[in-house]
Amino acid sequence: MELLSQAKKWGVRSLLIQGLTFLSVLTSAFMIWKGLSLFTNSESPVVVVLSGSMKPAYDRGDILFLHNGFSPIEVGEVVVYKLNEKPIPIVHRVMKVHTENESGKQYLLTKGDNNSADDRGLYNPGQTWIQRDEIIGRVKGFVPYAGMGTIWMNDYPYLKTVLLGTLCVMSLFGSD
Repeated sequence: MELLSQAKKWGVRSLLIQGLTFLSVLTSAFMIWKGLSLFTNSESPVVVVLSGSMKPAYDRGDILFLHNGFSPIEVGEVVVYKLNEKPIPIVHRVMKVHTENESGKQYLLTKGDNNSADDRGLYNPGQTWIQRDEIIGRVKGFVPYAGMGTIWMNDYPYLKTVLLGTLCVMSLFGSD
């Protein structure tokens, strides 16, 4: 009831201004993301490490900054790749590189630093190497544990709903 009385007190014009402000913030965030995507040549220039497979290099919750340059990928680089049949990108180190002499096309074998076996078991059925076009980006930097909020929202989905609801209410009815 308090929200309704607050809405009546503010009037329609004030509510529209708050709604438009909220939409402009969302639009700005989207434009920044797309600008970063163009600059880094990566569909996802920032990712959060979701598992412990890359310990000790990267822990669960670390934010990774990616760039997908055109130079050949080398053994030892940490890459993020996404397979057609898997929705979640994987962060692992390149263990072997096979380059075709004629075309220059690269085939990569990856492995998590904390895993005992290579990633062939994670690849699509019948696939033994990943191709360059499956690479989202190469890790160029990271911020330790800065992505733990994302981890918590994935582990506890109700937190996502509570957070989004709270942000919407605060943006609509918060005072300037």
